[in-house]
Amino acid sequence: MYTRQKFAGIELEYQGFNYFGPMSRLGILSALCLVTLVFLGFQNRGDWGFYGHRLINRMAVFTLPPEMMYLFKPNIDFITEHAVDPDKRRYASPFEAARHYMDLDHWGQYPYDNLPRQWSEALIKYSDIVWYRSDMDSVIYRGEDLWLRFYTTDSFPWKKSELLDKSDFPQFFMRSILPHYYDDEWEIPCEVWQAYLGLDKDVPCQAVRIIDSLSSHGILPYHLIKMQRDLTEAFVDRDKSKIIRLSAEMGHYLGDAHVPLHTTSNYNGQLTDQLGIHAFWESRIPELFAEVDYDFFVGKASYISDPSEYYWNIVLTSNSFVDSVLLIEKELSITFPSDQQYCFDERLDNTVRTQCREYARAYQTRMNGMVEARMRQSVQAIGSSWYTAWIDAGQPDFRKDAFVASDQTLVAEEDISQKKEKRIKIRGHE
Repeated sequence: MYTRQKFAGIELEYQGFNYFGPMSRLGILSALCLVTLVFLGFQNRGDWGFYGHRLINRMAVFTLPPEMMYLFKPNIDFITEHAVDPDKRRYASPFEAARHYMDLDHWGQYPYDNLPRQWSEALIKYSDIVWYRSDMDSVIYRGEDLWLRFYTTDSFPWKKSELLDKSDFPQFFMRSILPHYYDDEWEIPCEVWQAYLGLDKDVPCQAVRIIDSLSSHGILPYHLIKMQRDLTEAFVDRDKSKIIRLSAEMGHYLGDAHVPLHTTSNYNGQLTDQLGIHAFWESRIPELFAEVDYDFFVGKASYISDPSEYYWNIVLTSNSFVDSVLLIEKELSITFPSDQQYCFDERLDNTVRTQCREYARAYQTRMNGMVEARMRQSVQAIGSSWYTAWIDAGQPDFRKDAFVASDQTLVAEEDISQKKEKRIKIRGHE
């Protein structure tokens, strides 16, 4: 149980949850045996940095109904191990890192109403179209205003009344612009733009490029919605290999969504002189205390009736904790003996400087169970996302020929790992 006072101008209270309800003594003993086996498996892995993601993915499998276990239980090791694939892919793809976070503070104040909840609408609103007549002469159609009208400048050799009201622009954007999003250069052919505006072909046009001011601040909730659709389609297609791969990766993104520091531009305390707080909260504390102190039996997965609202609520809730994550550690660093805050520890045959156990315990205590609660909610959300995709796909039956995933499941949907030009400039979360 934990409670929370006012953060980010919102008064919220959390009460304890009883996920299992009454349990028999046999059920309790079985649960204890199961969690012991799970944690013993992690003790032997020797991989510190990805501990949390692997743990919550593994525990999410146990939220599923028996009908899904025929597919997920034989592949639990794959789902566990490959929970970190999206992180490994971040530096191979110019589009990957933005999927792991969203800087909500960039978009104003809670509830960030100026940020459309649908991906296409947000991208239209925060993308400018730049018409290059030549290298030294261009005109910008401002994304903020493309909903209703276009702006022209006196330097343009024409003024057309139809430019001031293009109500069909969202359809044009989806049809002619958005398909080029994953190109190295996000642009559309001059003739397409000229035809849409009804301009003569001899009007000067060197290029028409799109300047995206949305993606660099993170697209995490939008990507969760896309992943939910992709996973549902994999269930519809009965593509077992794809189901397992996407399930593992969905778990990663949902895990990120539950981390407060994945929802702020001060993602590693760099703006408040708290460098390293990201790994402290997300990795160090779970590594030290999860096996002994945390309870990951969260009950059964539940159906998500509105994935968009559900995933946005997760991100917004995470963001509401940002103030306490930072302020509690800042206050603790002032009152806790400075020579007892950092120690040297052995990790993977290396000696590293990290937060001392007692300092980490003091931070965890002052946060009143926040890390455990967010991890528990991650487990529940991941299991529910898998369960929802299965339900929406018609509950396919996997009782026959249970599938064990192969290395081929690592192949990404878009073959973009070889791209060299990085159109989106993004910062990386640690």
